[in-house]
Amino acid sequence: MKSIIASVIAATLFWTSVAMPAVRVEDVQYVGGTIAQLEAGAEGTMDTSDAKVIKFNSKKGSFEIPYQGITSVEYGQKAGRRVGVAIVISPFMLLSKKRKHFLTLGFKDAGEKQQGVVLELPKGTPRTVIAIIEARSGVKCEYESEEAKKHVHG
Repeated sequence: MKSIIASVIAATLFWTSVAMPAVRVEDVQYVGGTIAQLEAGAEGTMDTSDAKVIKFNSKKGSFEIPYQGITSVEYGQKAGRRVGVAIVISPFMLLSKKRKHFLTLGFKDAGEKQQGVVLELPKGTPRTVIAIIEARSGVKCEYESEEAKKHVHG
């Protein structure tokens, strides 16, 4: 009985580590890039559940990025002061920073044409999204700073 339980636990751990998680990230913003049919600033969702493509969907348009076409992955952060909040709520808010998380993907489309997008990800999602993209594309992420790298890798 103990050996059966041990086998089930071992198999579960193995398949959990092998299976690639998929995430559907809400509130992703298309900051800009070469996607002609989409306006910069469009907000939508990014879905990594398909093993072949990343899907971005918004009310203003959508696009797909094939993992095998990804040529570069870059992650960076930008800290900005919360001026509007500070004026309304408290001047002490000027001391706090709101960190924005930017993911830049370079890729070749179906016609082998080089494309690029910059996406703003919500807080707490870059680590998972980058891990999925690295695993499925085989391209390692480059970080704009050591602080950005620490944020993702802990």
